[in-house]
Amino acid sequence: MQGKIIHYIYIGIVLILLSACKPGVPGKYIQPGDMEDILYDYYISQGMASVPGPNMDNEDYKRDLYFNAVLKKHRVTRAEFDSSLVYYYTRADYFVDICHKVQDRLSQDALDLGASEGEVERFTAYSITGDTADVWEGNRSLMLIPYAPYHRHQFVQKADTSYHQGDRFMLAFKTLFLYQGGSKDALVYLALKYENDSIVSKVTRFSVTGDTQLRIDACDQKVKEVMGYFYLGDGYEKNTDLKLLFLTDIHLIRFHKQKNDQPTKPATETLKADSVKISPDSVRKLQRHQFGIKPISRNE
Repeated sequence: MQGKIIHYIYIGIVLILLSACKPGVPGKYIQPGDMEDILYDYYISQGMASVPGPNMDNEDYKRDLYFNAVLKKHRVTRAEFDSSLVYYYTRADYFVDICHKVQDRLSQDALDLGASEGEVERFTAYSITGDTADVWEGNRSLMLIPYAPYHRHQFVQKADTSYHQGDRFMLAFKTLFLYQGGSKDALVYLALKYENDSIVSKVTRFSVTGDTQLRIDACDQKVKEVMGYFYLGDGYEKNTDLKLLFLTDIHLIRFHKQKNDQPTKPATETLKADSVKISPDSVRKLQRHQFGIKPISRNE
């Protein structure tokens, strides 16, 4: 009996030693949990900065002001943040895990942030079998870095009985680039495969924070499969500068053909707009309670 106890104690000691030897993030860098909170607050702050206001019209100034407020809230200097990002950028295993957690928080908290009901948001109220419906089956939020395999997110969706001949489709999402330097180079590809195996596709590049929409108009055939991918390139610049792309509020809107529909020319469009639409009252409340920022007048 005593021998078994000693054996179990030995096993316990070995497990503790193995756990202690597991490599972690060096203490001089921001730890994963703290980095997750900072990136999450960063995204919210940049959305707030994009909201137009009477006293602060310079969006670049607002973005920098809110970013500094995030750092102050978390008691982190710009140098500590930059050096930590460089470290995480070279450790994709840690960074992707952080990004996934931020992604989950953004998806869960989207409604709590007071997002306005824009064109895309109102479509989500329709049932999956209605004339207009959001048929997206993937995550509502994604994060990409220009480092394989995390630079590309591919999706494939099989059509069901709710898809009809003559359906039109719109892929829409919001973008936010978090870049320390270098050029921004991202694209989205959308393709429809029809019952006769023909394929119609559209692709568009985007490099600014805002709203992006990609449309494919009606075809006489019924859709059999929807596929595509999001891609973030490295801009042909091989360096350690952080390059991170947030994709949020992803929707794939399907429109059934209406009797009074008129033929339209297929179009691919990218619309520049606010990265996050938040009411002014919500912005002021977040300024005071989330980041400790007071409204700034022109003469200050």
